[in-house]
Amino acid sequence: MFDIADRDIKFLPGVGPQRAALLEKELNIRTYRDLLYYFPYKYIDRSRLFQIRELVADMPYVQLSGEITSFETVGEGYQKRLVAHFTDGTGEIDLVWFKGLKYVTDRYKVHTPYVVFGKPSQYGTKINIAHPDLDAADKIVFSTMGMQPYYNTTEKMKRAGLNSRMMEKLTHALMEQLKEPLPETLPECVLKEHKLAPLMESLRTMHYPNSDESVRMARYRLKFEELFYVQLNILRYTHDRRRQRGGFVFPRVGELFNGFYHDHLPFALTNAQKRVLREIRQDMGSGKQMNRLLQGDVGSGKTMVALMSALLAVDNHFQVSIMAPTEILAEQHAETFAKQLEGLPVKCALLTGSVKGKKREAILKELAEGEIQILIGTHALLEDTVKFHNLGLVVIDEQHRFGVAQRARLWNKNVYAPHVLVMTATPIPRTLAMTLYGDLDVSVIDELPPGRKPVKTLHQYDAQRVSINRGIRQQIEQGRQVYVVYPLIKESEKIDLKNLEEGYRQMVEDFPDYEICMVHGKMTPAEKEAEMQRFANHETHIMVATTVIEVGVNVPNASVMVIENAERFGLSQLHQLRGRVGRGADQSYCILVTGYKLSEDTRKRIEIMTQTNDGFEIAEADLKLRGPGDLEGTQQSGLAFNLRIANLAKDGQLLAYVRDVAARIVEEDPDRNKPEYALAWSQLQKLRKNNVDWSSIS
Repeated sequence: MFDIADRDIKFLPGVGPQRAALLEKELNIRTYRDLLYYFPYKYIDRSRLFQIRELVADMPYVQLSGEITSFETVGEGYQKRLVAHFTDGTGEIDLVWFKGLKYVTDRYKVHTPYVVFGKPSQYGTKINIAHPDLDAADKIVFSTMGMQPYYNTTEKMKRAGLNSRMMEKLTHALMEQLKEPLPETLPECVLKEHKLAPLMESLRTMHYPNSDESVRMARYRLKFEELFYVQLNILRYTHDRRRQRGGFVFPRVGELFNGFYHDHLPFALTNAQKRVLREIRQDMGSGKQMNRLLQGDVGSGKTMVALMSALLAVDNHFQVSIMAPTEILAEQHAETFAKQLEGLPVKCALLTGSVKGKKREAILKELAEGEIQILIGTHALLEDTVKFHNLGLVVIDEQHRFGVAQRARLWNKNVYAPHVLVMTATPIPRTLAMTLYGDLDVSVIDELPPGRKPVKTLHQYDAQRVSINRGIRQQIEQGRQVYVVYPLIKESEKIDLKNLEEGYRQMVEDFPDYEICMVHGKMTPAEKEAEMQRFANHETHIMVATTVIEVGVNVPNASVMVIENAERFGLSQLHQLRGRVGRGADQSYCILVTGYKLSEDTRKRIEIMTQTNDGFEIAEADLKLRGPGDLEGTQQSGLAFNLRIANLAKDGQLLAYVRDVAARIVEEDPDRNKPEYALAWSQLQKLRKNNVDWSSIS
């Protein structure tokens, strides 16, 4: 059955092929439905007519009814402007245009009734309105509407005549075409129980509201629907996976785990680590596949939890795969495991792209035969030649750096799905976690190991370079080491940034007595590793680097992190970089260096960083400042469809509410055959873009 809302937008009166191509390119509007769901960003009340004698400068937008008495051209060259003298009988104001002068004089005539709409301002002794909207008084289409919608448009669209006013007219033409209301998309029982307005009424109100309250009700209904289907999708998958997919049972807490805990543990576990290990043990002994997200700030001890979880698997005669996003991080994990497991009968191996030839062949052979119990590596683990004898646990570190399909390949190496532990040092706000990882059980390590001192974060300006260098020198003289991070490698002609190479030369000049190394993303893995190893071995005092060191460098002796051009980094990245220091017992410092000219958002970011070390608090602030679409990982999450009106940064309370609504429906109708929920399931099927089971691989 044909749905008029799916008709190509080019067939809408006023659009045509050229404008249709522009709408698709600029706003992703392809169909009538897309335009219907392209909502105004604000509304201005046009229900009242003002009189000119009431006007004062800097009033909000006003509406006047009267006529132009004369036109006058003022000034020359780029200062040339057109002035129309306008009166309503109570006074006179000037209407002013700085461009499109011929268009205005051709279109508007003197002594003809017009309705003028615009924002008054003061110029000299007179009130004027610059670039007003003018409509013939007898042809105002929206005079009964009350509130005029304003739509975001791009410069390309405006040049083609597709400004906000034209978008308003196109939407009006669309409403005229929709003789019948669109089919309802929420079950009747949901609409009634939660007092939601019907779909078509809500859509019409969003474009043609008659009050602020009507907009609020319409927006609430549409947000409810969006978030409801996001959560229904996640919870349905979660329910199906838990019901249908069994997991390996790890019944034993054996000699390896107990021996390590009693005789090899380098420090006492925090209460948070113990709590997380209990949750993991319970999952892996339940007979259901574990699918758990482990969140923990930088330095909180996630790697130790992963290691002890791996020992649980090995105690139960299963193999473990640990995948990291970079060779540096994979090598660091391999070194940590080798050091911690020294003396225990556990065979670990490292497999990265750099491992080749006979060494690689030997690892693959021993892995397939079950001799290697723990395999640590990078994307190399995904290759078809990597075959496990009995893979029981998969650990993904810094998971947001892997695409969903890549991660799926790892545990598809087993006929029976292994347990999955996903780890991230990027704290995820609760609203995002419910959406992006709503199908995973979540564990949080929310305390640092004993003896760690919080990093002190300071904001310094470029002009305070002497003071910054003095502090660096003091730390080096005490035997410490320093990171200096830059956002770029080479000069950019467009933005004024100190680049890495210039920064390196400056550091060499400022600190001639110290060894300084440089690390960046364009170096080969071997070159990077060599420089990082020198730093780790205390052979160099200062490492000048790009954000390549954000993940994967663990040097407890480094006590200072200087971040140049800190205004160029997001909160999450600043927090990750700060986590490179403070890993030893000494007091550490993070110095955020900026210029004096900072935007309001940048000042907020800097303030947040100097006020707190709490990763979750920072993540919440980041979500509010940047929105969910810009945060790491959101593009790979498997979110079934894009949000058009809901905002994860602002609608957390509503998200939690609709999650409960969706959870109840999944619980009441697990087989999806109850007639009262049939519409919800059919609508979800329409919204889903494919049939991949995202929840099993997120």
